[in-house]
Amino acid sequence: MELITGCKLVIRSVTEDGRKFRPSDWIERISTTMATFGKDNRLHYSNDVRPSIVDGEKCLLVENSVKETNPSAFEYIMAFVNANRLQMSQVCETKISELGNNKETKAS
Repeated sequence: MELITGCKLVIRSVTEDGRKFRPSDWIERISTTMATFGKDNRLHYSNDVRPSIVDGEKCLLVENSVKETNPSAFEYIMAFVNANRLQMSQVCETKISELGNNKETKAS
């Protein structure tokens, strides 16, 4: 898949053959590796790699810029996606900004 500048990767918990991927908490596990604890002692997900709701389904949202800013993290995520044959697409900023304050994101 060719990465489009200004877009995000949307990685679903569904394999290429349509089966639900297990373990169901894999999104939190990967997101937590790039999260930090804030002054409020709470975990804060990175803006680059985070869980999100896309079309009513929990997905992993990955900024395409991670490929340049943190190549090892990007390679790890892509290896995980490929090894587990997870469905992946891209969503661009225009689609996200059209939603305003709605927390759901539409995948293209």
